[in-house]
Formats: sequence, structure tokens, C-alpha cells
Amino acid sequence: MPDLLVLFLAACATMLATGLGAVPVWLLGTRAAALTPFLLGVAAGVMGVASIVGLLLPAAEEGSAFDLIAGLVVGGVLLGVARARLDHEAAFMGRSGPGARTSALVFAVLFVHSLPEGLAIGTAFASEREGLGLFVILAIAIQNVPEGTSVAIPMEAAGYGRARQFWAAIATSAPQPVGAVIAYLAVEQVNALLPFSFAFAAGAMLSLIVIELLPEAYKGRRFLGPTAGLALGAAVMMVLDLALGV
Repeated sequence: MPDLLVLFLAACATMLATGLGAVPVWLLGTRAAALTPFLLGVAAGVMGVASIVGLLLPAAEEGSAFDLIAGLVVGGVLLGVARARLDHEAAFMGRSGPGARTSALVFAVLFVHSLPEGLAIGTAFASEREGLGLFVILAIAIQNVPEGTSVAIPMEAAGYGRARQFWAAIATSAPQPVGAVIAYLAVEQVNALLPFSFAFAAGAMLSLIVIELLPEAYKGRRFLGPTAGLALGAAVMMVLDLALGV
């Protein structure tokens, strides 16, 4: 089987892994609504560690200070602009209201964040280091599962059905196979863009956490649930990072 086809199919597998993240939310059933502050905290913790460890640190190691700062600022500002343009009655996948807006923003940020991950997959496959491509594929596939949970959490709170949660989670990783193929075919050019693209995705993700997820989680002076969720989500991603070495 040609290497490019193997790469594309492997990247598609990482995309499908994101859909598995919706399953834990389904298992909660009717309890999910009562646990929304806790679950939003989990989503913020997962995305916070993913943005810092998975995006910012690689950007700092591989790129210049300009790449890091410019990417952070542009990503954060664009997310803020997008949020400002989406009013409280914004529609997303057939629903409207604040929950739909949060769902749309989480979807958009994780969709953008998937492209540099796809570029990283393609770059690893093009590397001469034996086994690196497979390692990166496995690492990103495993990390995609809790990110899929982050997609499903606000959608469950907004009343979306299971099928929509599942397919929306998968769709956020759709750029991964595309980015992987592009990087494999043009590895030198893509390598130069990776630091900025990582920082851009991190800026958008951190902005989403600060201006949308945490305020919604702590609304109504709730403290214990969101804080416990934040700690749990961060801990899960840190354990994955240490275990996978990514």
C-alpha cells in the first residue's frame, strides 16, 4: 500500500477517535445537565493543558519569539471577534441560544486546532526517524478522545442529540487527514509554518477558555464543581502527556 494512502488512513483513524470522546457524556444520561458546571470545568482543563503543553511548548521550541507572540495574539483576537459577532441567540446545527453559541465556539476552536496537529502527523511520517509517524498518530488519537468530550459537553447541555454530538466531535478533527497529506508532500515548507500555526491555535483555545467556558462554568457563584472539573481535566491531559511523551 502506498505510503501516502497509509498516512491518510491513519490520520482518518485519529479523526474517528475524537468521536469516542462523546461516549462518556452519553453515559451520564440525565445527570449531565446537573453536572454541567463540573463538565465545563473538565472541558476547560483538557483544552488548557492541550493548548499549553501540546501547542505552545512545541511552538516555543521550534519557532521564534515573533511566531509565538504573533500566533497567540492573532488567535486570541480572532476568537474574541468571533464571539462578539455571535450573539446569545446564535444558531448552530439547528439550535439557538447561549448553549448553541458555546457549542459553536468550542467546535470552531477545536476545528482550527486540528490542522496543525494534522501537519505534525504528516511531518512525522516524512521524517527519517523510524517509528516516529506511528508514535505521533497514536499520541494524537489518544489525545483526541478527551477533546471529543470537550465538544460533547456544551452540546449535551444545549440539548443536542447523541448523533449530532458524535458527528460534531469527529468533524472537529476533519482537518487532520488533510493537513497530514499536505505536510507529507511539502514537509520543508510546512515545517516553517508549524510554530505560528501551533501558537495561533493555542491563542484561540486559551481565549475560548477565559471568555466563554470558565465564566459559564462559574455562573451563579458555583465554585466547587467547576474547580474540581478543571483540575480533573487538566490532570487527565497531563497524565496522557507524560505517558505518551508528546
